[in-house]
Amino acid sequence: MSPITKTTRALVASVAALALTAPATLSADHHANNGTHMTNPAQAHDLIPRDALFGNPTRAQGRISPDGKWLSWLAPSNGVLNIWVAPADSPDDAKVMTDAADRPIRQHFWAPDSKSVGYIQDKGGDENFLLYKIDVASGVETTLTPYENTRVQIIGGSETIKDKILIGLNNRNPQFHDVYLLNLNTGESELVLENNGYAGFMADDTLTVRMAMRQNEAGGTDYFEVSDNEVADEPFEATAMEDSLTTNPAGYTTDGSILYWIDSRGRNTAALYAQDTATGEKTLIAEDDKADIGGTIRDPKSGVVEAYSVNYLKNEWVATDPALRETLDWLGSQFEGEFGISARTDDDMTWIVWNEPLTSPTKTYIYDREAGTLTPFYTSRPELEGAPLQPMHPVEITSRDGLTLPSYLTLPPGTDTDGNGRPAKPVPMVLLVHGGPWARDGYGFNSIHQMLANRGYAVLSTNFRGSTGFGKDFLNAGNKQWGLKMHDDLIDATDWAISEGITGADQVAIMGGSYGGYATLAGLAFTPEKFACGVDIVGPSNLETLLSTIPPYWAPVVKIFHERMGDPNTEEGLALLKAASPLYKADQITKPLLIAQGANDPRVKQAESDQIVDAMKSAGIPVTYVLYPDEGHGFAKPANNIAFFGIAENFLSECLGGRAEPLGEVLEPSTTQIVEGAEHVKGLEEAIGS
Repeated sequence: MSPITKTTRALVASVAALALTAPATLSADHHANNGTHMTNPAQAHDLIPRDALFGNPTRAQGRISPDGKWLSWLAPSNGVLNIWVAPADSPDDAKVMTDAADRPIRQHFWAPDSKSVGYIQDKGGDENFLLYKIDVASGVETTLTPYENTRVQIIGGSETIKDKILIGLNNRNPQFHDVYLLNLNTGESELVLENNGYAGFMADDTLTVRMAMRQNEAGGTDYFEVSDNEVADEPFEATAMEDSLTTNPAGYTTDGSILYWIDSRGRNTAALYAQDTATGEKTLIAEDDKADIGGTIRDPKSGVVEAYSVNYLKNEWVATDPALRETLDWLGSQFEGEFGISARTDDDMTWIVWNEPLTSPTKTYIYDREAGTLTPFYTSRPELEGAPLQPMHPVEITSRDGLTLPSYLTLPPGTDTDGNGRPAKPVPMVLLVHGGPWARDGYGFNSIHQMLANRGYAVLSTNFRGSTGFGKDFLNAGNKQWGLKMHDDLIDATDWAISEGITGADQVAIMGGSYGGYATLAGLAFTPEKFACGVDIVGPSNLETLLSTIPPYWAPVVKIFHERMGDPNTEEGLALLKAASPLYKADQITKPLLIAQGANDPRVKQAESDQIVDAMKSAGIPVTYVLYPDEGHGFAKPANNIAFFGIAENFLSECLGGRAEPLGEVLEPSTTQIVEGAEHVKGLEEAIGS
């Protein structure tokens, strides 16, 4: 199935997109080394260069056109990721199709008619994504949405109407996306539905809008039938706030007779249902006691579900179609580690399949179902072949009030001498916190885990309450618990690692992006003696100002923030937000802190980092502050990522005693600006002057 077909934007997808995701008062002993210089076995293993982990992949995101005639992928051209296309029967005859010279192209897809490839791109991380397409025959590139301050959404594609898609544009009103029918070949668009209040829409295979979604007063979602592009007055389905992030429609079959739901109403974990669109009757297809049903694999022609995934500690596919089950079982026997399907032809005879062995680089294959053959396509990072990559260990940690926290642990090379998933003796550790918070950590290759483990640290990622995928009870246990029980879970995970002999009580750093950056600030401000240091990447410091500066296109779902964080329009809610804001306790930070921020971040504005840095300076507290003028919510440019992680690893080396690749001239190709505290990171002053 082409990624652009069967695409839907349910309200839950909008909320997932708006989540804070990504990738101290320093005391007089700021330069003290809590872990002393390391003598653990990691030193005996090769230092993996930063470039190999955070630089451009050799190739990535392999695709095959729906008609099976073309292969495509992302690869560097003049040092920047661009789209390449080659005939499927002659992969070596590849041509670069785009000319991105600054910001990398990070995702691409085929038009249903296989005549063009498309991609979306913003400017400097501002998340105003526009849609572009390149005609394969002529190589001509066209901006399909040539508007300023506009963010495009893909609302629907079709298996039978190959040259058109439905898109949403907020160029008329930044809060709401109007629905347009876009001709991918001519670039002409036609207004289908003017939107003055809905968060999202869903269409069927005829590119007819069938459903509209709107947040209700309770913070849940109302679902309205759409007929002749008119939205019904009353919803035909609704959720309460408790189900708003665990229930969503998952698309229609091609004939429109079945609407699939991932649904947690009346239960804890979200199950997969098929609803008869004529009668409204629902049939349970799949459920799991520990985790929500995740993705599905559909028949490319009929749109009928053939398999579904369950991701508790690891992602597992369960096939309902016997032929697909046989195929998935065979693929599973060919690979070690995780694998998945990234593209399928219309006839379903050729797949692009990736394999992630974890301890060797990710590989991608062309799978011929009829012949039963796997042909190597590419290795994403061949420079990691033979590198001391480490396995990831899924673990379950119990919180102080009895919740099970699914977590992932990576250990430094050579420290797990008996293979039991524990080091022979305690090592320094980094608690790496995911963003969202309505997101999750998962099993698989993780560049940050691998870099930190290679430098001599255990790395622990914990799904704290409020994380998604583990049922609505676990998710809703995080409601209005920012800085409270959500933070307690991170402390409990740290204490577990100490009790298990993984690390020592004075050897733990906290690090994360977005919500993980907030958790870092909270960790150093609310529990200043718990962590040896912290690394905050685009994290909010003041929850009141965070909510007051959300992007306009989040306005239709702002109630979710208020119900799950605290309502700034009420006295009680405002007090809760202030109490959970690290800014107000910045003067209690006593451990080294590194802050990184993108100047164009629309989710967590630069002011969130500026204000806590100013507060620390006013209190006479050292802090290191790194700014990227051409980045947003996370860093897209490899040169910036390499530079930042170079600073971070040298910062952690001073704090925890791990090893680090010297900074050298790593800042030169990046746009790194050191706003404050270069003197607190080993080699940074010299790197600035180099």
